[in-house]
Amino acid sequence: MNIKYFIILLFTFVFTLPVFADNVRFFPSETGKVISVNYVDTDETIAQTKQIATIKILSGEFKGETVNIDNVLTGNPYYDIKLKKGVKVLLHVEDNGDGVEFSIEDIKRAGTLVWLSIIFCGLLIYVGKKKGLFSLVAIAITVLLITHIMSPLILFGLNPIFATITICLISTAITMYLVGGFNAKSTSAVLGTALSLIFAGILAGLTMFTAHLTGFSGENSTFLYSAHPEMDFVGLAISMIVLATLGAVMDVAMSISSTINEIYLTDKTKSVKALFISGMNVGRDIIGTMANTLILVYLGGSLPLVLLASNIDLQKFINLNQVVTEVASALIGSIGIVICVPFTALVASALIHKYSKKAENEKIPFEE
Repeated sequence: MNIKYFIILLFTFVFTLPVFADNVRFFPSETGKVISVNYVDTDETIAQTKQIATIKILSGEFKGETVNIDNVLTGNPYYDIKLKKGVKVLLHVEDNGDGVEFSIEDIKRAGTLVWLSIIFCGLLIYVGKKKGLFSLVAIAITVLLITHIMSPLILFGLNPIFATITICLISTAITMYLVGGFNAKSTSAVLGTALSLIFAGILAGLTMFTAHLTGFSGENSTFLYSAHPEMDFVGLAISMIVLATLGAVMDVAMSISSTINEIYLTDKTKSVKALFISGMNVGRDIIGTMANTLILVYLGGSLPLVLLASNIDLQKFINLNQVVTEVASALIGSIGIVICVPFTALVASALIHKYSKKAENEKIPFEE
């Protein structure tokens, strides 16, 4: 008899699960605006303050409604969300079974990025004209390649180094040919960039191996590990170095190949050797500023880490996994820029000289 009741109870529970699941609704995040904020001290022992915020919902199913939300301030600026009247916030909406509950996810900051993007796009098109527009197209394609192809491939299990270098080469080819046209100049820049990235990737791999780096260079890596512990984080760190190096190396490669192309168009009697020497002379001027720029980019991004050096033993600091990773990234990127100069100068001087001569012999106008 007891078994019979147990079976009936089990079947009732199993077949009512979908009913319970259907009653739970899932909502997207919504935008709200802070109408007013009141402060309440919650606990004198830990000096916590609670903000009671009146928020008007600006989007979604509950648009126009006003809700009161508690927001506790702990005193830690990393976690605290300090609300002020008029500030727009991102709201998390959740069905708790008895109704809909709202909580503050974060301050809505995307609007700032919108007007910064408008300024950037406007200036790029105004100053660069047609090539500026092509640059925007190339940027959009590169972002899509990274977010919609490279990232899913890495998450699917493809080797992150292979995926990153492949996407970088595709992005380089698209960018160079869009901006520079289909000619020997652009082809030289593509080959110079490709050789430099492969060299930087190999060097990054050797650095990771010899320095026994873990690939965990920050908080984001820890979060990613909790979601995907199976991922190759050393390979991912190498990929980050290669990807960060790409922009500067592309700039150097196009600068060198364009210079050699203009020199040859001005004086077509110059030999391959003379073009190579000219390219190297220009490259030496570029190296100093570009390498310095890349170092400053990494230092700027790691400024809190640099300031931390004054509080701990220097030997301990310089051997920290995160410090070695950041310094190695800056140095490898700078080495990639330096090595790009002779690679591109050699390829550009040979290709531009060869294909321009061929175009002249066939009485085809050489594309500038």
